[in-house]
Amino acid sequence: MDVHPIRTEADHAVAMAEVERMWGAPVGSSDADRLDVLVTLVEAYEARHHAVPPPDPVDAILFRLEQLALPRSALVPLLGSRSRVSEVLHRKRPLTLAMIRRLRRELGIPADVLVGEVEGGQRAA
Repeated sequence: MDVHPIRTEADHAVAMAEVERMWGAPVGSSDADRLDVLVTLVEAYEARHHAVPPPDPVDAILFRLEQLALPRSALVPLLGSRSRVSEVLHRKRPLTLAMIRRLRRELGIPADVLVGEVEGGQRAA
């Protein structure tokens, strides 16, 4: 099996072309084994060089509201008041631990997403 580390974008392009060529190889074949190794190398390279940053907490909240077809007013019981909702959504007030817990429990937003930095540079309190 002639497999090399992926160190550059050119190496990545060659590996991806090889993955596409071998896609669907019969399980247990030498091509399937090579494909498995190449996919592992590609995933490791992409994790290092093309990592997707976590979403902004406010953007995550707004996206989840949209997914659930909920109005912003649905956040009032979770964040405390209409003015508090406005402050959080306009990035003027950070999320507290209690808010994060309620958002995770009621809307299913992962806590690690809510703890992250918001665009304005504030972190959850």
